[in-house]
Amino acid sequence: MTMHTSLSSCRLGPPACEKDAKALQFIEEMTRNVDSVQEKVLAEILSQNANTEYLQRFKLGGATDRDTFKSKMPIITYEEIQPDIQRIANGDRSPIFSSHPVSEFLTSSGTSAGERKLMPTTQDELDRKQLLYSLLMPVMNLCVPDLDKGKGLYFLFIKAETKTPSGLLARPVLTSYYKSDHFKTRPYDPYNVYTSPNEAVLCVDSFQSMYSQMLCGLLMREQVLRLGAVFASGLLRAIHFLQLNWQQLADDIASGILNPRVSDPSIRECISKILKPNHELAEFIIKECEKQNWEGIITRIWTNTKYLDVIVTGAMAQYIPTLDYYSGGLPKACTMYASSECYFGLNLNPICKPSEVSYTIMPNMCYYEFIPHDSANPSDSPRRLVDLANVEVGKEYELVITTYAGLCRYRVGDILQVTGFHNSAPQFKFIRRKNVLLSIDSDKTDEAELQNAVDSAAAILRLYNTSVVEYTSYADTKTIPGHYVIYCELLIKDPTNSPSHEVLNQCCLAMEECLNSVYRQCRVADNSIGPLEIRVVENGTFEELMDYAISRGASINQYKAPRCVNFTPIAELLNSRVISVHFSPGAPHWAPERQRLQF
Repeated sequence: MTMHTSLSSCRLGPPACEKDAKALQFIEEMTRNVDSVQEKVLAEILSQNANTEYLQRFKLGGATDRDTFKSKMPIITYEEIQPDIQRIANGDRSPIFSSHPVSEFLTSSGTSAGERKLMPTTQDELDRKQLLYSLLMPVMNLCVPDLDKGKGLYFLFIKAETKTPSGLLARPVLTSYYKSDHFKTRPYDPYNVYTSPNEAVLCVDSFQSMYSQMLCGLLMREQVLRLGAVFASGLLRAIHFLQLNWQQLADDIASGILNPRVSDPSIRECISKILKPNHELAEFIIKECEKQNWEGIITRIWTNTKYLDVIVTGAMAQYIPTLDYYSGGLPKACTMYASSECYFGLNLNPICKPSEVSYTIMPNMCYYEFIPHDSANPSDSPRRLVDLANVEVGKEYELVITTYAGLCRYRVGDILQVTGFHNSAPQFKFIRRKNVLLSIDSDKTDEAELQNAVDSAAAILRLYNTSVVEYTSYADTKTIPGHYVIYCELLIKDPTNSPSHEVLNQCCLAMEECLNSVYRQCRVADNSIGPLEIRVVENGTFEELMDYAISRGASINQYKAPRCVNFTPIAELLNSRVISVHFSPGAPHWAPERQRLQF
């Protein structure tokens, strides 16, 4: 079923309520004449920011038309505007990018020189995000009836934030949203009621937050109609947490007394209102959780669940089989497409197969351009950019945006493929992040970072007259949490002085210390990534890999060992040649107050 026909079948159902009817009408209006909306958006952005230093630097002269804009403004990456962003972080309040004052920095999960990118944002950007959020449930209500008859068990978390020298906060985009009045004082919506109290979501201690959210979900298990987290990895982390803590949770439910490890006073107060002794529920949880087989555990405990609300596109697709195992194959809804820089669009057929997910771009969010992308012949120098209305079905593009907050012709780094149109609005499938090799959660590790990490391990091995002949990597998501696996072939030049098991364990930790701050935060603060693993393979293994690739048509002259493997036969070959396995013996350094945000 194509996106268009499945959407049509969704649209047959009447809107669930008058508010939904207005939201759906807005989607129709915005997507009918995309090009004129985009022309208006660009003119608004350029007019609003006409007196900013950045636009004046390129002598735009107050022009708001596309041709002048494209002829004068360069296409940029983060590194090119980082010095200007640094000025804002250090306290420069002059209008550099936006005529509106910078309200905070959003820390991107992408990195620059191993540290989080800082994205300046303005207060009115929150209003645009809220607008997109307000469209999600009206679309979902078309496809899944009666969501007002129960609640959503959503595992939502905030992350550590820091302050720049200017006093402005720097924090992830979702932390900013959850701490905003848009979320905290949201009006009651019977179609969008959460089991988790705000106090639990807003607790920065990950154990207390997860424990209290899980407890509330168990207490209200019969009312739960959908389970969700931002990423698929987050929902699996919640299931793993239940595996580790179900006995204590059952004790709390049986006794009506909250685990003293949850010490946050505001959480204790709100849970005290709903936690009463319930031996029947406690016994039910014990009966289900003490079984060895956890297949279908989600629908066994939350029996009325209709779907899972998680992102399973891009790197998150690797978690689909595990989600299916725990949920009995429940539908997985990917509802929206967004980044730290801007929110972009929504899935108009949210209950489709993960492989068919396409996002309809909302043309009012920012001004979009697209660099044609050729996977077979990638070039870093952009060719002529294509406007939103002129993209072609089946082709891949790299996304470039100009935002109200002042980013101008900024390369986001996402590779998208056009799958169709809704009215005149293109629909895109998310293909991948540009240059990302490994990703388990919100981390993104590229080839240069991985090479740097391997170099740090090689420096230790040199002390034992040992060198790394070749290596590749793999994101292992069969474990919860997932973790990085590095396959290494070693040349041990002096067998009497070969590196010990402990030395190779230290190599794992040395590699982790070299990985970016997002990875280290996931390891240390969020526990969403497990210890890095090195698997040493037999000598000659990478020669075998080359032989295999050549047997499948690779050119012997152009063959390079892959730096990441996700093709099953290659992974199986590597695993069959493993001679020793090593794990990081500790956690790498990470502390929010000492994050180097390059001030």
